[in-house]
Amino acid sequence: MPLNIGIIGFQGDVSEHAELLKKAANKLEVEVSVHEVRNRTQLDSVEALIIPGGESTTMFKLLKLYSMYDKIIELAKNGLPVMGTCAGLILISSKTNDERVEGMGLIDTEIERNAYGRQIDSFMDDIDIKGIGKYKAVFIRAPVISKPGKADVLAEYKNKPVMVGQGKVLGLTFHPELTKDTRVHEYFIKMIEGEGSTSSGDL
Repeated sequence: MPLNIGIIGFQGDVSEHAELLKKAANKLEVEVSVHEVRNRTQLDSVEALIIPGGESTTMFKLLKLYSMYDKIIELAKNGLPVMGTCAGLILISSKTNDERVEGMGLIDTEIERNAYGRQIDSFMDDIDIKGIGKYKAVFIRAPVISKPGKADVLAEYKNKPVMVGQGKVLGLTFHPELTKDTRVHEYFIKMIEGEGSTSSGDL
């Protein structure tokens, strides 16, 4: 049976995530079925979930509107693997520092939105990811993880965490789907299969 992986489908690089997931699965010789998730009922059929980039305030409102917000929290606390990238990281964090967006508290991190500044809206640079190695990361008006809390820091950029993990939850300030490098998605698939969860499982 294939792994059923859902991607929140309101905004962001949904098709790009789906494409890299399929390529990563092929490399790992794992069968996956990737679905866009836009309502609460669709959440019941997934075995893992990606919350992509986008505009965090809009995504927060839509997840609340379609009664998905609390359901995602419930599923994650019951062991559903979750990866949040950029805006998705803001949504899964414990403290967003934005009164318009309530963090789900799935990963013990504090966030600063758009902290790299408007003058550096996007850039690419090398980072070193624990368990993966050298990686060319794409940052687009990226948030900063100001305090990683109990989460394991898996990668840093200029002494600031840019990838963190806690239990079966991953948070990234960059966009792995905008590269041809499948290794972050491979890492997530291994986590779904129980091979790559990080050391602290407390939510």
